[in-house]
Amino acid sequence: MADLMEIIKQRRSIRRYEEKDVSDEMLTTVLDAVKWTPSWANTQCWEVVVVKDQAIREKLQGTIGPKNPATKAVVAAPVLLVLCGKLGTSGYYNNTVTTKFGDWFMFDLGLATQSLCLAAHDLGLGTVIVGLFDQDKAGDILGVPADHEVVTMIPLGFPAKSPSAPKRKEFSEFIHYDKF
Repeated sequence: MADLMEIIKQRRSIRRYEEKDVSDEMLTTVLDAVKWTPSWANTQCWEVVVVKDQAIREKLQGTIGPKNPATKAVVAAPVLLVLCGKLGTSGYYNNTVTTKFGDWFMFDLGLATQSLCLAAHDLGLGTVIVGLFDQDKAGDILGVPADHEVVTMIPLGFPAKSPSAPKRKEFSEFIHYDKF
């Protein structure tokens, strides 16, 4: 296994994939990373739909705008992971929302997404986090229940090309000590 900071620094958004299957063992490892992700009060509010069927992936591709650079990746990657969040659980105590930000499911799904992408990268797999699409249409295609929301689609496969790192802000541009 690689050093965690190296994995974080080297992970990229991959939009082009090799025509090579992802083994069940590798897929299980990636999904295990989601399983072990921390969540609000251990609610584990995520559900993952593993889509390998090409026809379903093509339908899901239709929910993405044509100018989205990840449009082709949804059908080019051998696996598409669709992350959904269960509403009304994360951020709640006794059925009452407890934070200024309301339902906390987006935060928990963000953590799960990061875990998934970093685990995939560690295995030599590529991912891209697709968020700009019609989540309601995607939910209809996948039969997602009304008490859940589709949050993101993540193509998963072996990278055909890995881009270089984008410029990052310097610490002085975003770190504050003691006060903002």
